[in-house]
Amino acid sequence: MANQQRNRTLQQTRTTLRGAEVLTSAREFFSRESGIYSAFLEKEGPTFVNLRGLGGEEIVVGVSDAPGGTAVTASSYMFDQQVARFLASLPPTVAAVTA
Repeated sequence: MANQQRNRTLQQTRTTLRGAEVLTSAREFFSRESGIYSAFLEKEGPTFVNLRGLGGEEIVVGVSDAPGGTAVTASSYMFDQQVARFLASLPPTVAAVTA
């Protein structure tokens, strides 16, 4: 049986923002969510942020250089809808729009 959660727990996109801008956006986006969907910075590095939410739920956002912008990968088990909303809020690269 295939892992049905796989496509929900690991999500990816490409954006025109620089990596540092994406990570700042992630910290701001998840800290301003209301109630049970808030998540706050636990660890960070030059290419990732690790956020912690209600019940210890973890959200990890990673960035790397990609042709035409920045590749963004985000993962969470329970906050998959919020991760999808965050990724959709980033300006897409031309390649991401036409793909």
